[in-house]
Amino acid sequence: MKIPLGLDIHNLIDDLRNFSWEASKIMLYYAKEIKNFEEKKNIIKTKSNEDPVTLADLKVNELIIQRINQKYPNFDWGILSEENVKLSPENHISNSCPEWLWVIDPLDGTKDFIQGTENYAMHLALNYKKRPLIGVVLIPEKDELWITDGKKLWCEKSDGSQKIINISKNKKLCQMTLVSSKNHRNQSLEKLIERIDFKKRITMGSIGCKIASILRGESDIYITLSIPGKGCPKDWDFAAPEAILRAAGGAITNLNNEKLIYCKKNFEQGDIIIASNNSKTHESKCKEIKEIIMKFDLFPISS
Repeated sequence: MKIPLGLDIHNLIDDLRNFSWEASKIMLYYAKEIKNFEEKKNIIKTKSNEDPVTLADLKVNELIIQRINQKYPNFDWGILSEENVKLSPENHISNSCPEWLWVIDPLDGTKDFIQGTENYAMHLALNYKKRPLIGVVLIPEKDELWITDGKKLWCEKSDGSQKIINISKNKKLCQMTLVSSKNHRNQSLEKLIERIDFKKRITMGSIGCKIASILRGESDIYITLSIPGKGCPKDWDFAAPEAILRAAGGAITNLNNEKLIYCKKNFEQGDIIIASNNSKTHESKCKEIKEIIMKFDLFPISS
């Protein structure tokens, strides 16, 4: 497996594990504090309802970047963080993306975090040549740390024990359980979902939490539809979730079954993205969904 020269993968995974459980303590602390109305005003640091930022976002962001820089000061890799882009958009690195790049979302599902649900996560991925390789998705409220070293996937609890991965396989589209967004509804996507007529639908925040639900066998497929420049997901939303799903035998692509490419303009992942539980049947699912869109003329799609 390709890794940066001089890097010990086992030591790196150990460090990521330690960084993540440190972050978990921070997130759980603020998750408890934010339920207090008076504290809530201090924890939420922006007035934007569409793209809020909390102290938990900022503290975890600071922790992860500090830990990476302290432990690995001499490695030639970049760091892309959602919070750093928000704080200093002029320092975008998308036009000169380094070969090795850390992609961080310190708190994915901030709206859910503020609302007091369990569906928030931390994403941490190490991308190589604009594709995720190593990935970590931390879900504090479920005491879950999903890790892939680029080959295999496992899920740990804070006591070191491992949880069972129960990803399902070989289902027809109409037999699948869809996991969809709780706070980001799209009328065009709703029309598509109605036409597909999934067996069941569950909703939750955080893409990391959605992908973990596929890995647990609670759901089978996730579909998102967005327009670049209008609130679409970014690299930090998908990098770590893609890494862990792919390691488990699933897939995340666009509607044409093309791999996601990271470090594009504004770090946007627009259009239609599909995540499913089985890489071997993923292409056929994409084709079936595309045929439904075209048959009922639901919305314009790229060829």
